[in-house]
Amino acid sequence: MNEFRKLFQPMQGRFLDRAGQGARDENAYWTPIVVTKKDIDAEVERLAGLPQTANGRRESLIVHPLAAANAPGFAPGIQVKLSVLKPGEKTAAFRHNATEVNFCIGGSGHTLIAGRRIGFAQYDVWNHPSYATYRHVNDGKDLQVRLTYSNAPLLQHMQVYLPEDEPSAELHPVEDAEEKARSSDPRRKSPYGMIRIGAEGGMLMPYEILINPQTVESKPLHFPWKEVKRELDKLEALGKDYVGRRLYMMYNPVTGRTNGVTPNFFATITIRPPKIVDRPHRHVSAAINYYFHGEGYSMVAGNRYEWKAGDLMLSAPGWAVHNHASYDDHVYELTIQDQPLNIYMESLLWQEDLKKPAALLGSQPGFETNRNKAAA
Repeated sequence: MNEFRKLFQPMQGRFLDRAGQGARDENAYWTPIVVTKKDIDAEVERLAGLPQTANGRRESLIVHPLAAANAPGFAPGIQVKLSVLKPGEKTAAFRHNATEVNFCIGGSGHTLIAGRRIGFAQYDVWNHPSYATYRHVNDGKDLQVRLTYSNAPLLQHMQVYLPEDEPSAELHPVEDAEEKARSSDPRRKSPYGMIRIGAEGGMLMPYEILINPQTVESKPLHFPWKEVKRELDKLEALGKDYVGRRLYMMYNPVTGRTNGVTPNFFATITIRPPKIVDRPHRHVSAAINYYFHGEGYSMVAGNRYEWKAGDLMLSAPGWAVHNHASYDDHVYELTIQDQPLNIYMESLLWQEDLKKPAALLGSQPGFETNRNKAAA
């Protein structure tokens, strides 16, 4: 067998009788987990102590015990990877059909991606578009440590994850003159175009458009912590009566109304002043927090979890009621959620106030805060 030919065993589909049965919530909620700074530091030390690998990568996946063997995520649709580079090291070129959010938690360096150089420092965030070739370089004096969040587990569950080491060519080679001539041949295009059907706006799309959809360039974007913190710290002026969360989302315009940094994830940076307790809420999207200053606790479905700076936490399995609180110091945290994907799938139920109904965000009107009454 080869790439184009596979051997399949004969199988037959089956029927699952659900006649007369009501709808049931059969979701298996993943247990919240705190991966401590002590454990992360120990793994960083172990990776740094390994001999240099052929591809230059010193990496570990941070995996939830409930993850399937073929989709090792920290949440069902979110992979978290811990990566280390020693000074002077670099990784081999790599690409895959997953999108990524990268977060530097130690050291500095740069990433070469899609023909661009992104120099980064501690707590900087940057995204990787799908199938963009990249490599990481440590040109600093200290150990470089990164967390990378990707949608690889979702693709692995769908059996369509396609990684490629040392890619030999870009995804879209430049068309030659002969190919351009063929593409402009009117016989290769439907003479009818889009055809309106019915009075509600439905349309028929010909195959020629189906296999050549409108392209939207997805770019790597860099969010330097120095600039982000300057704006984030201004939110401390919101008084204790403010009922929202003091955060900014790092927005990628290519995600449009789904409000993401990649089509799958949003990435938010939060400041929690001392002794702030958030209002309990819940949402379908899963949430993973990395706390890089301060300490506090989270309540998730009635269970209390303590955390401190340097801890990574699966802080909200989808649809579990949760809230967070700070102790006596300011808290800074990066939160990754698969909210944009759920908005696009029309599955993002969100309940901002447990005393009021949930809303299907992106399809129904959402919620308001009391910011106009809080301090500026």
